[in-house]
Amino acid sequence: MAAHSIHPSLRGKTVLVTGGATGIGEAHVHAFVAQGAHVAFLDIDAEAGRRLTAALAPTGTRPFFRRTDLTDLDDLEAAIEEAVSVHGDIAVLVNNAANDVRHTLAEVTPESFEASIAVNLRHLVFAAKQVVPGMKRLGGGVIINTGSMSWHAALPGLPLYCAAKAGIEGLTRALARELGPDHIRVNTIIPGWVMTEKQLRLWVDDAARRKIAENQCLPDAVQPADIAHMATFLASDDAHMCTAQSFVVDGGWI
Repeated sequence: MAAHSIHPSLRGKTVLVTGGATGIGEAHVHAFVAQGAHVAFLDIDAEAGRRLTAALAPTGTRPFFRRTDLTDLDDLEAAIEEAVSVHGDIAVLVNNAANDVRHTLAEVTPESFEASIAVNLRHLVFAAKQVVPGMKRLGGGVIINTGSMSWHAALPGLPLYCAAKAGIEGLTRALARELGPDHIRVNTIIPGWVMTEKQLRLWVDDAARRKIAENQCLPDAVQPADIAHMATFLASDDAHMCTAQSFVVDGGWI
């Protein structure tokens, strides 16, 4: 995937992407590699991670990959430490990983609640906490959190996911205020219904396509690359005064 725009300020910077082996995360990895960044990515899907690493090897900027369970905070900490040992302090953190498993309120248990928060919100906090000291050493940095249009649109079948994604926007605002004096910018990208392989395989049928066509202002389907291009802009010096904001990439749904 070729980048639409080249941001020279990203060349040589260390970028960490969570959930980077497939879907939107994979697009982030491709996009930042194309910018000349030193990319590290974490994912629980070891096979997909190794496949992506091998596919990018011919570019000459082979990314660092580590199989990581982001819900295990010890594993997350060890993975970030290893990424830093390979590429240096993290300049850009893309908090991308999530799991939009469908569920109803009646199905929620204390265990499923904890699991949903762990995979959709908790790791963002602890990844940010761990990379901030390095960003301060660098003189600044960028944290990009991934939200969702689901709660804005009051979509059904995702109450815990929606709660976590709403929390991410609050987290972004709070961290932007706290970290701003150290020249660390924090923003949220809010994707629309993105046509990842998972979405196409599990959820996007003819009824879903009709719903997308009815709700989006633009007729084209939102692709993973559309989210990644917003991320490279926000990570670059071109966005040096953008912080505490939510940037919606949904074709005009919400």
